[in-house]
Amino acid sequence: MSNTGDDDRGSDEIAVYDGSDIYADNGSVRSDFLMHVGAAIADRDTIYLRQHVAGLHSSELGDLLEAIQPEQRLALVSLLGKEFDLAALTEVDEAIRLDIVEHLPNEQIAEAIGEMDSDDAVYILEDLDQEDQEEILAKLPFTERVRLRRSLDYPESTAGRRMQTEFVAVPPFWTVGQTIDYMREDEDLPDSFTQIFVIDPTFRLLGTVDLDRVLRTKRSVKIDAIMRDTSHAIPAEMDQEEAAQLFEQYDLLSAAVVDENGRLVGVLTIDDVVDVIQEEAEEDLLRLSGVGDEELSDSVAEASRSRVPWLFVNSMTACISASVIGLFDATIQQIVALAILMPIVAGMGGNAGSQTMTVTVRALATRGLDIHNAPRIIRREAGVGLLNGMIFGTFIGLVAGLGFQDPNIGGIIAAAMLINMMAAALAGILIPLLLEKSGADPAVSSAVFVTAVTDVTGFFSFLGLATWWFHVT
Repeated sequence: MSNTGDDDRGSDEIAVYDGSDIYADNGSVRSDFLMHVGAAIADRDTIYLRQHVAGLHSSELGDLLEAIQPEQRLALVSLLGKEFDLAALTEVDEAIRLDIVEHLPNEQIAEAIGEMDSDDAVYILEDLDQEDQEEILAKLPFTERVRLRRSLDYPESTAGRRMQTEFVAVPPFWTVGQTIDYMREDEDLPDSFTQIFVIDPTFRLLGTVDLDRVLRTKRSVKIDAIMRDTSHAIPAEMDQEEAAQLFEQYDLLSAAVVDENGRLVGVLTIDDVVDVIQEEAEEDLLRLSGVGDEELSDSVAEASRSRVPWLFVNSMTACISASVIGLFDATIQQIVALAILMPIVAGMGGNAGSQTMTVTVRALATRGLDIHNAPRIIRREAGVGLLNGMIFGTFIGLVAGLGFQDPNIGGIIAAAMLINMMAAALAGILIPLLLEKSGADPAVSSAVFVTAVTDVTGFFSFLGLATWWFHVT
């Protein structure tokens, strides 16, 4: 196929994708679009790719990179050349980003980074080796190089890493007219902003002025007359999740980022905070399942490595549960119904514990659960466990009693269900709280311990009650 675009995907048959129609109804990239892009890559049809792919929004291009085959990604980037939007790499999995960046020349990366917002540039640079970082930074203008190095010096997952170093700052003695003229004439302003920051000669943050306030004020009025104090300045060292919580609590669109001396170093914007919230939510969900930071693009070995540690811990707790069952092997041999009903008690307890644990871990992550309201929440969860235990203990007890035509079996499983549901509720909230208190991440390690508690309690209560009851009767 030639590079003229005069083929079975020609303009008579395929309309130009404008970004709004590359997605199917379920939100995934359309299969016909993927097919045409794949064919263009195979035939090295650069005209088609420049016409239909190069103009996509960075987020759409990121979705496309994740949807196509791994061997097609590098070919697509190579065929697009300088027309490839490097900002798309901020929208893909880390493994995909590293794979693409490692195959790009540093000159091309430096050129693209020079045209990107500083927060996106840092997002790409932070994954590179120190040597490559220095080589790329050396090719940038001095001012931009200093800004990016300062952001990279802050710890990972902090506001300093997420901030944008392009902002508008003026002294308090300027008039509104001077400020407006400055914004009209200066070519180094950010592409979009909603606030103007007021600083002293040492760059210490004095206050902020909303852009709409500037536009509604006469030109002769001084900035310090209309500025307001900055009550929500974010320390550069603050964890990005805490910064996101400030945005949520105070409905912020942007916030100043300051260093330890109160000097303005950047601005955190709502679009970055939305990314943080999504990342943290995904991270908590993955950790609750014991898979760490695994991504869909990870290899088999990488995925296995992230899952093995907690599966190993789970195997140890499973051995403990098995040993509990072994204590009652004689009872189980005499009453076969116990072996049939055991999984019901343990399974119901495990599900109840997972429900409470999920609510607790999320409450801890969002600071909704603390030392002040913990006793009340613990009492509430104990009450929920008691009520659910009574409901399902009665239901399962009736089913088991009728099914095996033995009211003793029904009563035993009902009592065991009540005990285990109570234990599950308490374990689901107390274990995450204890892990948080000890400095461990409850999202990572809670599940395996909650499961162990519900399994051991379920088996021991059910089999223990059965052994005691049939012995005394």
